[in-house]
Amino acid sequence: MKNELQHIKITNFQTESGAVYNTIPLSYQVFGPTLGSAPVVLVNHALTGNSEVIGEQGWWNELIGYDKLIDTTVYTVLAFNIPGNGFDGFLVENYKNFKARDVAQIFNLGLKQLKINSLFACIGGSVGGGIAWELAALNPILIENLIPIASDWKSSDWMLANTLLQDLILNNSSNPVHDARIQAMLCYRTPDSFKGRFNRTINNELGIFNIESWLLHHGKKLKDRFQLASYKLLNQLLSSIDITRERNEFLEVASKIEANIHLVGVDSDLFFTAQENKETVEELSTVKSNVFYYEIKSIHGHDAFLIEFGQLEKLLKNVFNKQLVSP
Repeated sequence: MKNELQHIKITNFQTESGAVYNTIPLSYQVFGPTLGSAPVVLVNHALTGNSEVIGEQGWWNELIGYDKLIDTTVYTVLAFNIPGNGFDGFLVENYKNFKARDVAQIFNLGLKQLKINSLFACIGGSVGGGIAWELAALNPILIENLIPIASDWKSSDWMLANTLLQDLILNNSSNPVHDARIQAMLCYRTPDSFKGRFNRTINNELGIFNIESWLLHHGKKLKDRFQLASYKLLNQLLSSIDITRERNEFLEVASKIEANIHLVGVDSDLFFTAQENKETVEELSTVKSNVFYYEIKSIHGHDAFLIEFGQLEKLLKNVFNKQLVSP
């Protein structure tokens, strides 16, 4: 199984905003069969994630691997690092230069360099799902199964409000990554999730509520492993998801996507709401028959896609049906 960090270069790249980059490094990891020998599943990571989807620090070990939902004896799993996420040492100086569609275009160019002309699936949670939408709109015949999880094809007004607040914290706080992370956790989880876990209990050692010590811990933990420039960039990408920008109305753009579209919402998601997903399915179903909606039931909100692995496996088991994959 190959899993070392590999590198290619995207040259002479111009972003939507007009910024020109002579070279953009694109790093990636491959798990399972070598590229070209099995159906490819592209996994897009979320805000603080990276290409290490499985392994010692793998963030989706429960779903990907030997005899898992996405079986690495059946599928080749490919994961790019969003350029600027810092995992490969590359940082973006001017994060405002980039939108989610730019990342999708970089991924599209990377796939071409790797001689990948089709994807069995493109799956991603949160901003990774938004980039999956952008990739599908950019290259409508590329993907057989598009699977955005806890995500959407656009940044809603609620999302824009939250990313604005995050940007203000990241640019004005004296402890930006720490403080922005604490605020973000209030959208990633729910009041019921907090109550179920902490219920106003006290951390006697610190003399504060356990919810407070937990949030402070998460703030420090991210500050210790994630760079400010990376957080600013990924937050900017979250604010810029929109497959209709400078194109046409949603139905006209999305109806051209040939993929089976499998939307996975979370009933308690406060970030990318399930209602937005349901409205997308309802609208798109008027012009496209291969659109499906699944819902994770959880008190944990947006983060449920990183918690409710058993549900995700059951919801998507028919998509990754090994018996239907050609040998």
